[in-house]
Amino acid sequence: MSAPLLRLQGVRVAYGDGRTVLDGVDLDVAAGDRLAIGGVNGAGKSTLLRTMMGLQRLSAGRVWAYGRERLRPRDFHEVRLRTGLLFQTPEDQLFCPTVREDVAFGPRNQGLGPADADARCDETLAALGLQALASRATHRLSGGEARLVALATVLAMRPEVLLLDEPLLGLDEENERRLVGILADLPQAMVVVGHERHLERTLGLRAWRLAAGRLHPA
Repeated sequence: MSAPLLRLQGVRVAYGDGRTVLDGVDLDVAAGDRLAIGGVNGAGKSTLLRTMMGLQRLSAGRVWAYGRERLRPRDFHEVRLRTGLLFQTPEDQLFCPTVREDVAFGPRNQGLGPADADARCDETLAALGLQALASRATHRLSGGEARLVALATVLAMRPEVLLLDEPLLGLDEENERRLVGILADLPQAMVVVGHERHLERTLGLRAWRLAAGRLHPA
């Protein structure tokens, strides 16, 4: 049996006000896994995703990624190149003037030259049916367009694992159906934070619930 791509062991996260958000979380994400993480608001679901990316300081526990324990901030540079995190709000993800620049940014950060990064951008936008938005200013996108473009910025990096934080939040019915269809066709392992049962069914997600700082099968 192959080692998991991502592994959390006994992870504890406490904030400065003394509140413990994660309290001994164990989680493995293997190739092909599709997991849903539910829980009430404030349960720590987004914190869990940030922990996998090294964006959250641990109070205790261990994080393994792609065969290595990740101990220091610099250890997570490779993790962020191989793992795609879709933020809850697209505005946190889109920061370049145009859609094309935003989607090409990740591949360039991976070391691709301008021509190859632009080609990757065009390929990704075409696969998602977003070619018409390539030259659009990101601040002029609708909410649904912004979320789809944010997903394009993640997929352009060809990640091995997708971490999706409330991917359907605020979408109208048409864009929700479109996004779910895109996700259903992706081969990557994915961890999806959200409450939508139809998303769990369509994507074949194995459901977990985060409560009192711990993960439980739902």
